[in-house]
Amino acid sequence: MTLLIAMTGWHVEDWRQRFQALLPELPVVVLGEPFDRRAVHYVASWKHPEGSLAGLPNLDAIFSLGAGVDHLFADSRLPDVPIARVVDPDLTNRMSEYIVLHCLMHLRQQRRYDRQQREAVWDDDRHQPAARSVRIGIMGLGELGLDAARKLQMVGFDVAGWSRSPKDVDGLQSFAGEDGLVTFLARTDILVCLLPLTTDTRGVLNAWLFSGLAQDGRLGGAFLINAGRGGLQVEADILAALAAGTLKGATLDVFETEPLPSDSPLWNHPAVTVTPHNAAMSEPEAVAGLIAAQIRRLQAGEPLEHVVDPAKGY
Repeated sequence: MTLLIAMTGWHVEDWRQRFQALLPELPVVVLGEPFDRRAVHYVASWKHPEGSLAGLPNLDAIFSLGAGVDHLFADSRLPDVPIARVVDPDLTNRMSEYIVLHCLMHLRQQRRYDRQQREAVWDDDRHQPAARSVRIGIMGLGELGLDAARKLQMVGFDVAGWSRSPKDVDGLQSFAGEDGLVTFLARTDILVCLLPLTTDTRGVLNAWLFSGLAQDGRLGGAFLINAGRGGLQVEADILAALAAGTLKGATLDVFETEPLPSDSPLWNHPAVTVTPHNAAMSEPEAVAGLIAAQIRRLQAGEPLEHVVDPAKGY
């Protein structure tokens, strides 16, 4: 049995060393070097080349090296085997840190005070609304969304969630489907998007959605935080909504094209905070350890955890 590492954009030898240390009894090979395709039972992938996993007759499972799995489904020749995603408590905590930080930045008007500091302006209007009076809506109630919701509630925010299918979460008002989306948006002052990227969610952060956000809240307008996937947002619509006042501000960690092109107007927009897709970076050692544990589960005859539903794409 062999583990194949199939990736682009990362230092593959570091990953080989991690897996070899964790699974010393298992040969670890790298895509691009000679190996016996019949021996491969497991694949660890990050944006592998199209079709490169075809022709592995004994493949048992594919493991995503990141939290998302949309990069796997971009391969039209992806083998029909179970796919497991990474669920890392450290990654979950980091994402919640990011979401809480930027919700508080919008609540406490930090961008405004940054500008005033640069201009040496002392503003006599120092009013700050309470967290309990600000309504946060989280799109996506998976591991990341639920953890962020709980931590935002601890701060005192009025939090609700939206998901594609109904979810009954104790202590959290939740909405579902197209029928629930309009009501969800109308009660949202800060929209947090943590949806997976699928054919159904691509471009969901668009002009229509922004037009449904609350405009009567204590923040004087609606804010967007997208720490999910760049393909979820239509950047031209974000800029148009900011110009029209439909959005008062936006925090963006992900983009349609990454790295964000240097000529993008998002870089210098006064109402936009740009971060370089680092809201929640998993420690490579932790990810390798989680995948190694999954492989040992399979070898012991136990079922995989965190298996992706191909029909849903997550």
